[in-house]
Order: sequence, then structure tokens, then C-alpha cells
Amino acid sequence: MTTMTTRTVTYRADGLTMVGHLALPAGVGRGPAVLLGPEGMGLSDVERRRADALAGLGYVALAFDLHGGRYLSDPEEMLARCTPLLADPGRMRGIGHAALDVLRAEPRTDPDRIAAVGYGTGGIIGLELGRDGVGLRAIGTVNGLATGRPGEAARIRCPVWAGVGSEDPIMAPAIRNAFTDEMRAAGVDWRLTVYGGALHAFHHPPVDHPAVPGVGHHPRHARRAWRDVVGLLAECLPLAEDPGA
Repeated sequence: MTTMTTRTVTYRADGLTMVGHLALPAGVGRGPAVLLGPEGMGLSDVERRRADALAGLGYVALAFDLHGGRYLSDPEEMLARCTPLLADPGRMRGIGHAALDVLRAEPRTDPDRIAAVGYGTGGIIGLELGRDGVGLRAIGTVNGLATGRPGEAARIRCPVWAGVGSEDPIMAPAIRNAFTDEMRAAGVDWRLTVYGGALHAFHHPPVDHPAVPGVGHHPRHARRAWRDVVGLLAECLPLAEDPGA
């Protein structure tokens, strides 16, 4: 009997050697896969555990890297790297495509059945892959909303689900409204879940380093957001294709 396995994968993106975490479900056949993006601090054990949990459900999962194997616990250093990154769709897409290439090349991955799920910066990268016309089955983003360049949202060819805290000062109402206006104008199949009373990064367990203002863990909504992510995958990326669909 086989069990879930994990391994570290290295690849080049954004001029760096990225260090991702690949989790493979039990078995030997090809199956659906999830590209999992981290918060702006970068890949940590939080995302590794989420990738492992997805593999436990039966998905191939790659938690991708943002900063060349580094986790940026200093908020100033994180913002110094992420602010220009988030202003440059080409760089974000480059990071996303490089990780996606690794996931597609994995023999256990069905390359036609991939979803992108991300948190913060990782979620925005997933949206940019959709705006770049990548054939994903679903895009999920938690506290990571941004509008794209004019007209490019029309290239998104899959359902989009987004979750955000109602009290998140970073993903403020104006940003939410601009995002939903963009999705609506492009005719995207989209949903937005607002978690009442939650701050930015409400899904992330408490950290032992400084955080930017407006960030805070909300255990109940964190559990709900994870269930919403799993529900999105069950709907749009089922483990077994329905031949009658």
C-alpha cells in the first residue's frame, strides 16, 4: 500500500533559484493538481502543510516559492520585495508560469486538470495566470485581490472564488469593489466571500515575528476558508472526471 510522499523541487524564476514543496497523493496514476501560492512572506511550513493536506485528499500539490528559498519575516524587507512585484504583472506571471511548468512536468499530474489556489501575493499570482489565458480549472484567492490590466480578465476561462476579511485594511472595500467590477465586466464566473470581523491574513496561524498592522488570525474563519477552498476544488476539479458532464 502506497502513502502520500513529498519532495523538494528547485527551479528558476524571477532571477532566483526557487525551492518549492511537492506533495504527491497515494497511488501511481495521474490525477488533478493544485498550484498553491503563499503569502507575501514566502513559502513556509503553513503552505507545506496545506499542500500535504491536499495530497491527502488525492490532489498533486505544489506549494511554490516567491523569494528564492527565503521566508521574509521582516515586514519592511517583505514589502520592499513584494511592492514592486505586485506592480509588475509580467514578473508575477513569470513566477507563476515557472512553478506551473514544474507541476505540469510531474508524471503524476494530469496537465489538463490544474487549479490555482493562493493566499495574499500567491493568490494574486494565480489571478494573473488566469488573466494571461492559462487553462486552469479554478482560481481561488484568500485575502489577495487586485485588478489587472484593462480587458485581460476576459481571458479567465474558469470559475474564480475569492475570500477576504471584512476588517482587512489592505484589501479595503474599494479594492474589493474594483475587483468585482472587473470580474463582472469580463463575464467571469466569480464569487466573493466576506468573512465578518476578520483582518488581513486571518487564515494564517499566529507568527512569532513582527507583522504589518491590520493582520490577525481568526481561527473560526480560517477553518471556514479552508472548507471553502476544498469545496471549490470538489466542484471544479473533482478527483474523478464525470464522463457525462
